[in-house]
Amino acid sequence: MSAKRDYYEVLGVERGAGPDQIKSQYRKLALKFHPDRNKSKDAAEHFKEISEAYAVLSDPGKRQVYDTGGHEGVSGRYSREDMFRGRGGFEDIFQNIFGGGFASQETLRGEDVMHQISVTLEEVAQGKMVFLKVNKEMICDSCRGSGCASGTTRSRCGACGGRGQVQKSRNMGFASFMTTSICGRCRGSGFTIERPCGRCRGAGRRRGTGPVSFQMPRGIEDGDYIVRGQGHEVPGGESGDLIVRVRVEPHRTFRRDGADIYFDHHLSISDAILGGKFTVPTLEGAETLKVDSGSQPNTIIRMRGKGLPRLNSGRRGDLYARVVVDIPKKLSRRQKELLREFDEAG
Repeated sequence: MSAKRDYYEVLGVERGAGPDQIKSQYRKLALKFHPDRNKSKDAAEHFKEISEAYAVLSDPGKRQVYDTGGHEGVSGRYSREDMFRGRGGFEDIFQNIFGGGFASQETLRGEDVMHQISVTLEEVAQGKMVFLKVNKEMICDSCRGSGCASGTTRSRCGACGGRGQVQKSRNMGFASFMTTSICGRCRGSGFTIERPCGRCRGAGRRRGTGPVSFQMPRGIEDGDYIVRGQGHEVPGGESGDLIVRVRVEPHRTFRRDGADIYFDHHLSISDAILGGKFTVPTLEGAETLKVDSGSQPNTIIRMRGKGLPRLNSGRRGDLYARVVVDIPKKLSRRQKELLREFDEAG
């Protein structure tokens, strides 16, 4: 590239851009043009250009000089070594996006396990103790997670010194950066095994079936719920979680809407006209429903607090009964006469 472009143009930011915006834009461009990722012939030159722009614009003093005197002001005051001295936060950026530096090893964690269960609406109302047998990876009961055959031990990996990572120096033309990668010999464990366990073949864990029990709360709805620490196990780390996918089965009588439930209560014509008290079902036993005289079809009668418990709350929803008036399709001669007399008397 013969003529130098404006640093703000190189990074694609406005002149008033803040430090965070400049850093964010540099991260994006560095990922795009890093020679290890981009194999085009111009990638290295582009990478040097954006790195130089970032080195200047990320440093408040150098940025002020550039804003006042442009490229000539910067080159007149700073040598190329001075320009990259401190590297404008490069270490922090390269640690995050290219693996620079040795980070402490993170705690190993097993993967999560998914298990689906079906529950009835009655179980939703009352709660339930759930007992499951979950297929998952479990710590090997033969080697107790070491991966070693009986009478043998594991050794610290000589290639990585037990860190599970190897460090390499990369020269970017304007500066050198240290990058890390998983050790190929121990595959990141930090140890090598002299003679693997015959049961788990050195993995330290094997497929098995583990019992899991938990109290299902009242008022539960369709969805995924987490039981901590009951997923796949991993040697030297923490277990994953068990994700229980709950499906509430349709009910033959009731329809659910959150904590409220609905059902149809059938009445004869005379019962609808005269009203009265009727025995109706609920999820927790029979209850008495009062129907006013002259109730019209599709009248909704509310029974407060007779619905489902609200999840993680002491409150309950309501039960709604819809009045359905059953009109007979066939009438005897006497019934027809009585209805005509009723109509004429009204």
